[in-house]
Amino acid sequence: MLATFALSAALLQLALAQGPSSCGPAPSGNIRPSIASGYHYQVVATGLSRPRGLHFDNDGHLLVVESRAGRVVAFSLDEDESGCITASSPKPVTDDSDLNHGIEISPDGNTLYASSSNDAYAWDYDSSDQSVSNQRTIVTNMEGSDHVTRTLLLSRVTPDWLVISFGSKGNLDFEAADIESGSATVKAFNLANRSGVYDYPTEGTLLGWGLRNEVGLVEHPSSGGIWGIENSADQLERYGVDVHENNPGEELNFLGYLNGTDTPEQGSNFGYPWCYSAWSVDELPEHQSLEVGTQFAIDVTSDLNGENRTDEYCANQTRSRLVFEDHMAPLDIKFNDSGRNAWVTFHGSWNSPDPVGYKLSLVEFSEDGEPVDEATSRTAATDIFANEDVSRCAADCFRPVAMAIDQQGRIFMSSDSTGEIYMIARDEGASSTGASPTSSSTSTSSDNAAPYLTYYTMAPYLAPALAMLV
Repeated sequence: MLATFALSAALLQLALAQGPSSCGPAPSGNIRPSIASGYHYQVVATGLSRPRGLHFDNDGHLLVVESRAGRVVAFSLDEDESGCITASSPKPVTDDSDLNHGIEISPDGNTLYASSSNDAYAWDYDSSDQSVSNQRTIVTNMEGSDHVTRTLLLSRVTPDWLVISFGSKGNLDFEAADIESGSATVKAFNLANRSGVYDYPTEGTLLGWGLRNEVGLVEHPSSGGIWGIENSADQLERYGVDVHENNPGEELNFLGYLNGTDTPEQGSNFGYPWCYSAWSVDELPEHQSLEVGTQFAIDVTSDLNGENRTDEYCANQTRSRLVFEDHMAPLDIKFNDSGRNAWVTFHGSWNSPDPVGYKLSLVEFSEDGEPVDEATSRTAATDIFANEDVSRCAADCFRPVAMAIDQQGRIFMSSDSTGEIYMIARDEGASSTGASPTSSSTSTSSDNAAPYLTYYTMAPYLAPALAMLV
């Protein structure tokens, strides 16, 4: 009996240590988050109007794009001695109504950038009172009918360069086969040598095209390499056979550098709308020459130029550096200061028979700024923060969107569907192997999930101890 009590008490202590913080509001509705061993989380803010992009200003205020309201708001954050974070009421920063996702701040903290579906804007910004003035448009003509987020990335390694993604105008957007359309591309714009407004389709430096919806953009802090995380297509058929259940894979793509370093990837064609990355190879018709991550053709039909697009053609387009399970919908990627850990938010599926995604995962990078895993890996992402039971998604789940990392290395993450901001951090004194957010649920969708400890998974073992505590 004593042994049972001791074991149960130990498990109780461990489970409580890995659960949510005892401070802050509870998760919305019936949401049941689950966190990997060695981490903890806290709900920081609730009741937002579809929060998307996040960024800290130079005084530590958390700026949030409320996409439903179309504006940027600011939170002041206070922390007590126990580490509990309290957020102020949101303060409106902009009076716009069309902002929907992208947000950036200049290194000196004096310029705020944000985007609508058609334009990228800049304002003079004062962090002392979170106010803006002198709004101007810096890039325009990015209107699309389907994928309307225009992610912004301001380079810290190569100053004054702003990177913007322009997603495709539909699930299968054949206009994107024309490089001059601007659709399904990522471009960079030099803000230092231009006073007027850039026209996105005809100007800027092309980093890549044939990129269906590169919502997440990040710069490696050491190498300066630009990486994109891509939402791939839905409802795919290959040679007339429905293959959408377990294909295509979501992608991590390398897009080159902004400092003039020449790479074969920069400015190249990544295949869309003709080519897609294989995830479940055996389920693809005529898959003998394919492997995980290989680009495959969806049909041998005439394109806009009357040419056929085959597997041979797709093999000559730029392939992704890593692939992830289909339909998980990656929306953001952030590096820690060392560049060894890349954090990826997976918004979650709508086009999968069983829900997948709905989590924050970790991808390890090497010292030379490359992913540790091979391009054929199916286990590159380790799950850190997830919904305990993805079968209950999307209705009773948080849906990760964007991240901002504070000076203590804590990850602040938006959930648009639930109007929340979460904070995820490593426990003090926890091992720093591989999965550490240093500064800058068991999910059925991953083959490489870290162990989760929650009340629900530990309840059978906790019962004896809990009974004796009543």
